[in-house]
Amino acid sequence: MANALYDITPFTLLDYPNKAACILWFVGCNMRCQYCYNPDIVFGKGKIGIDQAEAFLKSRKGLLQAVVFSGGECTMHPDMMSLVKIAKSLGYLIKVDTNGARPKLIKSLIDNDLLDYVALDFKGLGERFHEITVSGSFEAFEETLDILLNANIQFEVRTTAHSQLLTAADLQEMLKFLEDRGYRNNYYLQKALNNVKMIAELGDSNYRDEELRFGDNGLRIIVRG
Repeated sequence: MANALYDITPFTLLDYPNKAACILWFVGCNMRCQYCYNPDIVFGKGKIGIDQAEAFLKSRKGLLQAVVFSGGECTMHPDMMSLVKIAKSLGYLIKVDTNGARPKLIKSLIDNDLLDYVALDFKGLGERFHEITVSGSFEAFEETLDILLNANIQFEVRTTAHSQLLTAADLQEMLKFLEDRGYRNNYYLQKALNNVKMIAELGDSNYRDEELRFGDNGLRIIVRG
């Protein structure tokens, strides 16, 4: 079986709230987001197998508190579930970074008490969603959001803001969409990175922090990057 992971980040204090964690980077993705700065992971081949990842997790037992499953899109990989079960059996908290492509898998993880935290990427609304992702299903994202809204686990919604792809008006519409669906957690706006290798050839994003802290509609907006 092909190796599932592109890389492992052995330690982070930034990717799981208030926990010491590692990140497992799964290869491959169902989307081709123009601003994606991980093209080597999206298009590359796996370098690390499940057995190697399991050995790493065992070696960090008692030193780390959580494992972040990321990518690419980790939920697309057939080996993800088995590695989640391994990590859970070792006592780790589990966080999944996802674009919402596989709602049934997310529900299965929740139903089997295998998931503790989710970071859900909200790419855009309507035509913007398809322009940014090139592929992917907005309906799947909506279903994943509804599953999380009705589950008893922590989760956040986050959006990468590139000024050439999403206007301030687009972002305000997305904020209203979340409110109308009943989302009440923090909404994280991540400024797109400049001067990095991306899937598409985009110019620099010129959003300033103050431009992304708009309105007071009940949701707390936190700007990252």
